[in-house]
Amino acid sequence: MTMQTAIFAGGCFWCMVEPFENLPGIEKVRSGYTGGTVANPTYDEVAAHMTGHTEAVKIWFDDDIVSYESLVDLYWQLADPTDAMGQFADRGDTYRPVIFVKDDDQRQIATASKQTLAASGRFDQPIVTTIEDAKPFYDAEEEHQQFYKKNPLREMLMMIPRKKYQQKYWSDKEDTSHGKA
Repeated sequence: MTMQTAIFAGGCFWCMVEPFENLPGIEKVRSGYTGGTVANPTYDEVAAHMTGHTEAVKIWFDDDIVSYESLVDLYWQLADPTDAMGQFADRGDTYRPVIFVKDDDQRQIATASKQTLAASGRFDQPIVTTIEDAKPFYDAEEEHQQFYKKNPLREMLMMIPRKKYQQKYWSDKEDTSHGKA
């Protein structure tokens, strides 16, 4: 087993956990904050734009079972790559779409995938998701972990805009929302 990590930001971290967590080879997924300038930020500080952080998920995966490339491919289906200042109902820089890479291999995979997506013609607007060096990742408070299990109705309602996005742009791919409305 070769354990690796990946960090993706694509709007509210509550909606990013379950699709990754349900893949074979995923050890764990944590909601948290990254990309900012303050150590150990709180949800309220991040939401108030006081820290420069973005909500994100950190994924621990066995790359003998699931590749980083597969995770990036799933990421594109979860986060609108044409919206630089938020995702769906969540607006602002704390919800911007970012692939945070830990090394040159991840950067090459993410960059090639982004270029392939841009050339695909799937979207009418430019792909604005950034690819940035990983910075310290801080776990969100426990109430934000496993949100979809703790608050299934609220999470299901929050997934509606993502589901519509998936249906519009990714109807040719396998359903990534695991039956959510």
